[in-house]
Amino acid sequence: MPLKPKRPPWFDAERHALAVIDPVANFSVRVDSSEVQRASTWLREAGSARSIPADPLLRLDLCVTEALANVIAHGGAGASARPIRLRLDVRCSARGGAVSVTVSDAGTAFDPLASPPKARTRTLAEAEMGGHGLLLMGRFADALDYSYSEGQNHLTIHVRWDQDKAT
Repeated sequence: MPLKPKRPPWFDAERHALAVIDPVANFSVRVDSSEVQRASTWLREAGSARSIPADPLLRLDLCVTEALANVIAHGGAGASARPIRLRLDVRCSARGGAVSVTVSDAGTAFDPLASPPKARTRTLAEAEMGGHGLLLMGRFADALDYSYSEGQNHLTIHVRWDQDKAT
C-alpha cells in the first residue's frame, strides 16, 4: 500500500490547487478607444495574479496602452476586421522575472522598429504634437520585437525585473 504524503494540518489541498496560475493569459478587445481602459484593467489584474511587481507592470501597461492607441489611430480600415489580441507571458525565478505582451492586430502592416526615431527638439516651442509613442515604448520596455504573419501585425513588448530591486 503506497504511503500518502503527510501534510501539515493547515495545508488546504483545494486552495493550493487553485493557487497554481497559468503563466500565459489571453485577452481581446475591439478596435475602439473605449476598450483601452478595459485592456489596462485586464493587464493589471492578470499581472498582479501572476506576481508581477508594480514597477514592471506599470511600464508594461504604458507600452501596451500606447500600442493599442497606435492600432486604433493608425491601423486603417483593416484593423477593425478582427479584434486586437493580447497575449501575456510571464516567467519568474528567485532572482527576478520577465514578462511580455504580444499585441496582434489586423491593421495595415507597420513595423515600428523600422520607423526612424523622431528628432529631439531643443525647445518646447519647436516640439510637435504626436509621434513620440515609439520613443516612450523604447524607454519603458526592455526590448521590442515585431513580425507580420497571416495578415496580422505582432508587436511583442518585453519587460524584465530584478527581484532585489522590484517594488
